[in-house]
Amino acid sequence: MSQSTVVRVFATSQCSDHVNPWQALSPRDSTGSGVVIGPGRVLTGAHVVADGTFLQVQKGSYPDKFVARVAGVCHDTDLALLEVLDSSFMDGMEPATLGQLPHFQDRVSVVGYPVGGDEISITEGVVSRIEVQRYTHSQRELLAVTIDAAINDGNSGGPVFGAQGEVIGIAFQSLEDAESIGEMVPAPLIARFLEGVKNERPLAIPSLGIVTQNLENPALRRKLGLAEGESGVLVLSMDYGSSAWGCLQAGDTLLSIAGHSIANNSTIRYRELYRTSFEAVLGELFLGDELTLEILREGKRHQLALELRADQPLVPLDSYDSRPSWYVFGGLVFQVLTRDYLATWNDWWDKAPTGLLYLYFYGQRTEERQEIVVLSQVLADELNVGYTRVEFPAVATVNGQAPVDLAHFVRLMDSAADQVEIRTTTGEHLVLDVAAVREASPRVLERYRIPTDRSPDLLPELVKG
Repeated sequence: MSQSTVVRVFATSQCSDHVNPWQALSPRDSTGSGVVIGPGRVLTGAHVVADGTFLQVQKGSYPDKFVARVAGVCHDTDLALLEVLDSSFMDGMEPATLGQLPHFQDRVSVVGYPVGGDEISITEGVVSRIEVQRYTHSQRELLAVTIDAAINDGNSGGPVFGAQGEVIGIAFQSLEDAESIGEMVPAPLIARFLEGVKNERPLAIPSLGIVTQNLENPALRRKLGLAEGESGVLVLSMDYGSSAWGCLQAGDTLLSIAGHSIANNSTIRYRELYRTSFEAVLGELFLGDELTLEILREGKRHQLALELRADQPLVPLDSYDSRPSWYVFGGLVFQVLTRDYLATWNDWWDKAPTGLLYLYFYGQRTEERQEIVVLSQVLADELNVGYTRVEFPAVATVNGQAPVDLAHFVRLMDSAADQVEIRTTTGEHLVLDVAAVREASPRVLERYRIPTDRSPDLLPELVKG
């Protein structure tokens, strides 16, 4: 293990304001850790540099900092690669090497710069679990390694070294409600990320986009036609536009994925060593790759091959390095329902509107409904008298037509004549006079210091039907 390869990362970031989506929140400063993985290349966590506006790295015991830029980022796997252009950064340093997926009880060392001090910190432990887990930064469920070594604020993004001094993981989160238990992004996902950056491939992790049911009940297996000893999972539905769309059908039994037999509890034997969710195989693949499946459909076995696509849930998960889309009409502010928007409520999973939470947890993307448009706030004006107490509903129809997504909603609004009647999913009727709204629009925007009535991606020339 070479401590000299471990660096401190300084980030200034500016997140979007999902209450007032036309503006950003105040900039904030934070620190994390990273490891030099190649000439002028620093591997760290995506959450360390997310929404970053200015980045620097500092070598241990060196007073000066080096300006860095993002060379590649995968928010799904919480990994980022920084590039330092100043060649003197590498003086006296040899990059660390990447190792392999560890085994249970392997000893590891977590190295980084936790908040509260300027000196490097080393904590040691052993590998205690290897399985698919939820990544806090992206909400994706991917392969992760649990270690009984503390990962503190500032430590994350730093390397986890194996017994031979090789990098076997990147520290990315602590386990909630547990003391001195941390989790790391494992070497196979790091290798896939670095390969993707090198070959300029899309870095997002693909998704099947399906909802499944375990088949642990023997009567259900017999009903589906599985023979004794056969196992799999039942496909219940597919998201529109997902990898599985047009390939799988509701009622199919998924027997194997990429040559791995699927057990009745949705697990596979990953690398012939660890039993975990069958979705673990997706973490090493790229968008556009071909994936082979074996299914049972109406009593017959089929071999299928599908092209992998990005995750496309009805309600998008956390997003970074981008700005939300929004539209203002008569003081009514509309935007897409996202997890970021729900998170504007404190304890959002309990306090956000029930109808919106249901769509987040259970809603499914269809051809007719690809996004949920919400009325996120009402900016008081004589145009919208009586509407200011409407409680954050989703839009059901505009002049009797259901919007497919926000761009379609904007087209419906822009093309309206005389009156616009908006009906919400909670039953409200909102009627506005189109001519009056357009005449008053400059006044409303100036009053609330909004630069324009829509985000740049919703300009008329970009949302033509």
